[in-house]
Amino acid sequence: MLRQPHTSSREIIVANAIREVVSELRLVDPADYIALIRLESMASLSDIVMSAAELYLMPGTLRLGHGSEAHISWNEPPRIVLDLELRPKGVRVYLKLTLSADEASVELGYVAFDKPSDDPEANTLFLQQALENARLRRTPPSRAGCDTQTG
Repeated sequence: MLRQPHTSSREIIVANAIREVVSELRLVDPADYIALIRLESMASLSDIVMSAAELYLMPGTLRLGHGSEAHISWNEPPRIVLDLELRPKGVRVYLKLTLSADEASVELGYVAFDKPSDDPEANTLFLQQALENARLRRTPPSRAGCDTQTG
């Protein structure tokens, strides 16, 4: 696949947008990913991805795509590759998330805008804003009714 000049900046935007989700996905033991992938239990993998995403992103924003890979050998640590779909409002992003012992990486496959601009920079800014809008906003618990004074 021929990489476009704006692909790297979009990969950084996507990686930053799903950073917390990736941290949650890394809590799953690699052996579990390997078993689910080898047994083609895509529904279970999908549940893992949706459970991790629901903590940080609006419902339906991130989901498992159509495939996953487990790379294992005697010579190197396991590497798990998850096909993911990001669907914030107005854009669809197809990507591969690679999880290994020391790092996680994002590789964009395709980005489709509902109303694309002729300017790639404008599209990149739209992607960044759409992903920001898809983040869940956590409000601190209300302290109403709590008496903080001691008497």
